[in-house]
Amino acid sequence: PAIVAAYETSAHSEEATNCLDCHQPQEGQNSVEHRGFTITESVTAKNCATCHAGVYEQFLRSRHAAPAYAAVRGSTPFTEDQIAFSETYHEGAVDRPANALAMLEGESAIVSGCVTCHSIGKPNTDGSIGTCTSCHGRHEASIVLARQPETCGQCHMGPDHSQLEIYSESKHGVMFNAHRDQMNLDADPKSLTVHDMRIPTCATCHMSGQEGLAVTHDVTERLSYWLFAAVSERRPTYQSGRDAMKEACNNCHTGPHTDRFFDEAEAVVASTNEKVIQAKEIIDGLYADGLLTEEPFDEPVEFLWFDLWHYYGRTAKHGAFMGGADFVQWHGNYELLAKRIELEEIAAELRSHDR
Repeated sequence: PAIVAAYETSAHSEEATNCLDCHQPQEGQNSVEHRGFTITESVTAKNCATCHAGVYEQFLRSRHAAPAYAAVRGSTPFTEDQIAFSETYHEGAVDRPANALAMLEGESAIVSGCVTCHSIGKPNTDGSIGTCTSCHGRHEASIVLARQPETCGQCHMGPDHSQLEIYSESKHGVMFNAHRDQMNLDADPKSLTVHDMRIPTCATCHMSGQEGLAVTHDVTERLSYWLFAAVSERRPTYQSGRDAMKEACNNCHTGPHTDRFFDEAEAVVASTNEKVIQAKEIIDGLYADGLLTEEPFDEPVEFLWFDLWHYYGRTAKHGAFMGGADFVQWHGNYELLAKRIELEEIAAELRSHDR
């Protein structure tokens, strides 16, 4: 009954899109007989693409697609064509081995933990990739749900990518929570205006077409740096991504304010890179001198190094670009400093034992 109730509230229901329209078997899908109807055994992005082909093509270019799943499982689950397509947009993101840390944690942790989020880019048996229901819900097919910060926060939270916590701390998050009931979260993304949403959520900045911006399901289009990397470099689309995000910012802020914000955020990226490089030189020296094994995550210092860049370095950079001051400093730079000092002490101890 809840499935029917959810469907009845959806835009699909308003447009007279019925159950079979979405559950109709597509090429490559297994089918089952259900009360006189032949339906697909599993609805995938391929079913959604029958009506939303352009959206699906945008999604395929994003890091939400194949790169998300490959970050855990590596390239093995993908076809050669899928790997080649994704590599044209995100070099090295799919043609890669399985995640070493995840493999050590074990299959149960992967199934109930890692891939619960990363399956947004899982390859399907019908040749498609991903599932739209990760963001829109199964039967609500809801724009409102996709615009909620908590929806993105299902995956974008925690110590290695604290976007939800950073957003909640930021002025954007505080104001949205105070005025959530005044937002028209159901507005058409192609005609969204500041009158509908004068306070942004994740989707407003990264995807929506507010005040004439082009709507996109490629969440990387408005990004300028590889912030998730240990040492963050500019993306090949740095200038276009920077310009597009600034255009989104300027719907609510003056140009000088936006320019200053970006300059300050990029300064944090540069200084964080320097701190991470200093720490990397220490760990690289230990490997070069044979004081660490080549086996990943078999020695405490490797976890310390991983925490330094993967948790605190990324947190500082994300905090700077999202207005989370505490995450730039106490959850970022302070920890970078403390962990580097600890790393230096451990390195010195290892070298003393080698004499």
